[in-house]
Amino acid sequence: MTATPAMPVPTRPGRTARVPLAAAGRLLRLELRRNVMLWLLPIVAALFWLVTYRPAMAYPPLWNVRAMTMQTSASAVFVPTVVGAAAWLGSREARHGMTDLLSGVSRPRWVRQLATWAATTCWALVAYLGCVAALYAVTAQQGAWGGPLWWPAAVGAASLPAFSALGFAAGALRPSRFTAPLVAVAAFLALELTAQFIQGDDSPWQVSPLVAGPWEIGADHGVATFYRYLPDLPIVQLMFLAGLTAALLGVLGLPAGSGGRWVRRFTAGLTTAGVLAAVTATALAGTGRLDPHGMIAIPALHNPANDRPVPYTPVCGDTPIPVCLHPAYASYLPTLTAALEPVLGELAGLPGAPARIDQAAATYRQESGNGVSISSAGPAMRGTPPTLHLLLPFQLARSATTDELTSELRTNTAREILNSVIGGDRRRTTDAQQAVAAAILKTSTLPPGSPTANAAQRFAALPPATRHAWLTRHVAALRAGQLTLAELP
Repeated sequence: MTATPAMPVPTRPGRTARVPLAAAGRLLRLELRRNVMLWLLPIVAALFWLVTYRPAMAYPPLWNVRAMTMQTSASAVFVPTVVGAAAWLGSREARHGMTDLLSGVSRPRWVRQLATWAATTCWALVAYLGCVAALYAVTAQQGAWGGPLWWPAAVGAASLPAFSALGFAAGALRPSRFTAPLVAVAAFLALELTAQFIQGDDSPWQVSPLVAGPWEIGADHGVATFYRYLPDLPIVQLMFLAGLTAALLGVLGLPAGSGGRWVRRFTAGLTTAGVLAAVTATALAGTGRLDPHGMIAIPALHNPANDRPVPYTPVCGDTPIPVCLHPAYASYLPTLTAALEPVLGELAGLPGAPARIDQAAATYRQESGNGVSISSAGPAMRGTPPTLHLLLPFQLARSATTDELTSELRTNTAREILNSVIGGDRRRTTDAQQAVAAAILKTSTLPPGSPTANAAQRFAALPPATRHAWLTRHVAALRAGQLTLAELP
C-alpha cells in the first residue's frame, strides 16, 4: 500500500481587525432606527408651535426678544419629552429581562448605553434645530434688523444632551415602567422651580438654561439692541451643561457590571471632571452683575469690547419735528408719528423746542430684591441744534397692543415732549403750564369748572395759528414759571 499524499487543509482568509469606530457607527445607526424619540418628533413639533412659536410671533420682529423668549420657553417643550424618552430607553434592558443575557457580549454595557443615549440626543437635536430654523427663518423674512442671536440657540442645544443624560441615568439606575413618566414630570418641575430661587443679578441659579438674561426683566425690548448681546452668562451655562452631561454619563459607568477596570477608571475621572465643571460654572454665575445695558456680565469672562454701542443709521418719520428710531423698531414708526404729529405741529419752531427727537438707549440698574430700574442715560435735551432723547413705551414693556401703545404715546410720551418745551414735570407744574398742556394734549384730567380747566378750554378754543404765535412770544416765560392763568389768552 502506498501512502496517499496529505491533502492541504483549506484555510479561511485571515480576518482583518474591525475598526472600533465603524462598529460604534453601526451600533449608533441601529439605535437611531429603533429609538423611541423618533416617534415623539411630531409631538415635539406641535408643542414647540404651541408653547414657543406662537407667543414669539406675537412679539415684533426683534431678534433679541424672540431668541431670548425661545431659549426660555423651549425648555418647557424639550425637558419632559427628552427626559422621558431617555429614561424609557435607559431602563429597556432591565424591563425586558436582558441584563444577564447581554452581559456576555463583547461590548461593555457602558458603551451600549452611550450609543442609546447618543441616538436619543441626536433625534432631540434634529427636532430642536428644525424648530429654531423655522422661527429664525420667519423672523428674518419679517425684516428683523441685524442678525440672529446664536448664543440663546446654543444654550438650548447644549441642554438637550444634559436632559437626555439625566433621563437615561435615572432609567438605567432605577429601571421601572414608572420611571420615565415620574422623571419627566420631576425634571420639568425642578427646572421651573429653579427660577423661583433667582434673587438679584448675582444669583448662582442663573446658571439654569431657562435664563437668557436678567430674570426679573425677562426678554426686554431694549436688551441687545443698542449694545451687543453679552456671551458671559451663555458661556457659563454651556460650561455647566457640559459638566452636568459628563457627570451623568460618568455615573452610568461606575456600577460593577458596566465594564472592565479601564471603563470604571475612565468614568470615575469623567464624573469628577463634570462635577468640577458644573460647580465652577455655578460659582461664576454667582459673580454676575447687571450691566448698564441690561445683560448679565461675569467679571472673569467679560470682554470690555462688548460694551461699545452697535453703530446704526436711524429711521426718521416725516413730522414737523422729526422723530427718529433705531432701525430695529422701524415697525413702530407709523404708529409713533400718527400719535405724536398733532403735538409736534404745535411745538415746531418754538424757541427752545427740539430740532429732532431721538430714541434713547435704556440704562438698567439693579435695585433691592429683584427690582430693576430702567431710565435714560444722560440729559434728555442735548446737542446743537438741540435734540430730545426719549425712552419710548415699548422700551419699558408698558404696552402690548397697538391701541395701548397709541394711548401711551398720546398721553405720557406727548406730555414728556411738551414739558421739555413749556416746562414743568410730574412733581412741580404751575397752573399756567397745566392749562397749556391740557389744551394742546386735549386731555380732561383737570377738575371740571376749576380755573385751570376754564383757562385750558379758553386757550384750546383759539385758532392754531393764534396759539402758535402767542407761544412763540411767551414760551420762555411760561417755561420759567412766570405766567399766571390770567395772562393766558
